[in-house]
Amino acid sequence: MSKRYELATLSIQMGSAPKFLPGLEAYLAAPEATGRLLGVWTSDIGALNKLVVLREFEDDAALLHERARGLRAANPFGAGEFLNRLEMESYAPFPNMPPVETGAFGPVYEIRTYVLKTGGLEPTFEGWAEKLPARTKFSRLSVALYALDGTPRITHVWPYASTNERFEKRGESVAQGAWPPKSAVWLTPEMSSAIYLPTSLSPLR
Repeated sequence: MSKRYELATLSIQMGSAPKFLPGLEAYLAAPEATGRLLGVWTSDIGALNKLVVLREFEDDAALLHERARGLRAANPFGAGEFLNRLEMESYAPFPNMPPVETGAFGPVYEIRTYVLKTGGLEPTFEGWAEKLPARTKFSRLSVALYALDGTPRITHVWPYASTNERFEKRGESVAQGAWPPKSAVWLTPEMSSAIYLPTSLSPLR
């Protein structure tokens, strides 16, 4: 079985992230916690006052154990009084996607989510398999995931040195025909993108 991933989005009070990062660190490192921490980012461009936590799990059981812990916790993610809303989403990696390599690849991270048309997942896999080797010659991909629950969708995370580099590399890849995949026709108009910056806790930075 391939890895499993959780993307938790915390809608927080403005400016509150530094106040609860110690509590978040303790929650993620608790003896009963499962999963490998990959990213802890705060939103900078797009929907604001968001903090996202990306974790990798060995299998469904490990993910579900941690999901239950989050649902039952009196103080999930250590966010306490600063948390307005919590969303926890389950994902699996695209076929042949290696485990996420952590390190300093940013510090600008773009998280993109596309909602798929009915039957669009397999064509999306095929299109990405064809085009991704050429696309990643322009810039690195951290991970590409498909949702296991909720609306059929894909989410992918791209690191860049700056917002200017993001603009340049995306433009170059399109101009040279490396992107987008032909399977883009299977996407709906429901797309979102936001720029995130790593916190001091983030292994992806």
